[in-house]
This record gives sequence, C-alpha cells and structure tokens, in this order.
Amino acid sequence: MTATVGSAAGAGRRLPRIPVPAALILGGVLAWAVTMVAAGQPGQISVDGFVSILQRATALGFVAIGQTFAILVGSIDLSVANLVSVAAVMASFIMQGDPAMIVPAVVAVLAIGAAVGLANGLIVTQLGVNPLIATLGTGLILQGVLSTSFQNFAGAVPEAFQVFAYGQIGPFPIGVLTMLGMAAVAGLTLKYTVFGARIYAVGGNRDGARLAGIKTTRVVIQAHMLCSLGAAMTGLYLASRLRSGAPWVGRDGVYDLESIAVVVIGGTILAGGRGGVAGTIAGVIVFAFIDAIFNTIGIDAYLKQVLRGAIIIAAVAAYAYRMKGHVA
Repeated sequence: MTATVGSAAGAGRRLPRIPVPAALILGGVLAWAVTMVAAGQPGQISVDGFVSILQRATALGFVAIGQTFAILVGSIDLSVANLVSVAAVMASFIMQGDPAMIVPAVVAVLAIGAAVGLANGLIVTQLGVNPLIATLGTGLILQGVLSTSFQNFAGAVPEAFQVFAYGQIGPFPIGVLTMLGMAAVAGLTLKYTVFGARIYAVGGNRDGARLAGIKTTRVVIQAHMLCSLGAAMTGLYLASRLRSGAPWVGRDGVYDLESIAVVVIGGTILAGGRGGVAGTIAGVIVFAFIDAIFNTIGIDAYLKQVLRGAIIIAAVAAYAYRMKGHVA
C-alpha cells in the first residue's frame, strides 16, 4: 500500500511534457540569446530583434504551412520551389508597376497555384504516380516553361504592393502578421473542422478512411491545392520584397526541401496523419534563429548547409525517440 501511495505521489510530482512547438521555440531563443551575448551584441536581444527573426521566417512560413497539409494527408510536394518562382515572376510581370493591376495579378497568381495543386493531386490520385515523382516532374515543367520565357527580373511591383513586405502595424511587419494569421486559420481548420478531421483520417489510414465513407481522392487533391496556394503566397511575398520577380528565387531559396524539413522538425510525420501547423511554424522560426546565429558568427555558406543538415537529423531523431518513449 505504501509503495502504491509513493508511486502515486511520484506520478503527481512528474512534470508535464513540454509541447514540441514550445520546446523548439524555447531552444531557438536560448541559443540565439547565448550567441548574441557571446558575440558582444546583447542589444539584439529585444523585441525588434525577435521581430527581425520572424521576418526572416516569413517566406518559408507561407510555403511550409501549405506543405503541412500535403504531408499530413500522406503525400508530399517537391514542385513548390519552382512554383514560388513562377508566382513571383507572374505577379511582377502582370503588375508592371501599375497599382491598378495588383488585384488582377494576385488573383491570377493564386489561380495558377490552385491549378498546379489540382494537377499534382490528379496525377497522384488518378494516375497513381508516386507523389515524389509526380511533383518533381511538375516542378521541372514549371521551371522549364519559366526559364524559356524569362531569363532575368521581369516586370515591376508598384510601391503600393511593397507594403506587403515592408509595411508595419505597430512593431510587426504586415508580412509576418499575414503569415501568422494564415497559420492560425490553417491550425483552426485542422483542429475544428470536418475537413481537418478528414485530412488526419486519410493520412493516418487511407483505406480505413475510404471504408468510413470519406472521399479520399478529393481530400488528397484539396491538400495539394492548399500546398500550392502556400507556395503562391510565398511568391507574392518575395515579389513584394524584391520589388520584381526573378525566375531563380524559388530554386535558390530551396523552398521544397526546407519546407519539408521544417514540417518534419515540427513533429509532423512523413507517413501522414499526425502533426500540425503549430509545430511547422515553430520549425520555421527555429530555422530563422539558426540562420541568424550562423550569420552572426560568420560561418561559411557551405559549412552552414552541413550544420543545418546535421541539426535537422538530430532534431528529427530526438523527436522520434521522444515519441517512441511515449508509446512505450
């Protein structure tokens, strides 16, 4: 009886597990703060410094939110980097510096994104092509068409649209607020709507979801469309930030691999059915902290890639170990 009471008391004193998103952000903040102090730049540890980190995370954040839907449903999208380039170039090309063309350009870019996502979803579901191959092929097509038509910066973004990247509401950039708002809507959709429940069901067990009456093909297509819309948003943001569209902006940003990395770091498993947008945003912010730390200490660009790869492997391995212990 005493042992039982002692065990119960011990269980009562056991600290709750820290959620993955909170643990990631806390670790990033601590590493960043220690680095700033060690580098003799403690003044960077401020609200403005943290906002700068969030701004650094914005472009990747948009595309990663969309990638979360694709991975949760048990798929993946490697076409997003090239779609980012297409979106940035088309937005700038259509606007041509004319404020009256902002709305038509945004509508056209989002329509292109939705169309690419629809194509990816149909190839995966109707033709039975593996998502890696299907979206890689779509991405190559996009890059080929774009490179054939544009070899340099195209068009110009009017000053009114540059507010998206450079405007502020209080201390927070509009782009950051838009990204966080998009993340909040996506998170609430996944948690509280029937569509969100279907995403998890299809990703967790597609055959079981089909037997339960869920139209799995439709859900997978919708997830790919949302993924592509996220990439289109990144293209719009980069066009606003660069004041023009460049055909290499998505490829150079490595948004395909990095979006997958931050989603997985945030706790969404590649097999689908488990994870969420909160973890993805935490992963994006951690990547921004890593970039800020590496830039501060002056790490070589190639070594930076090596270290980022090692961090990704370590973070995912730690999460997998944590989940294994939880299941046990």
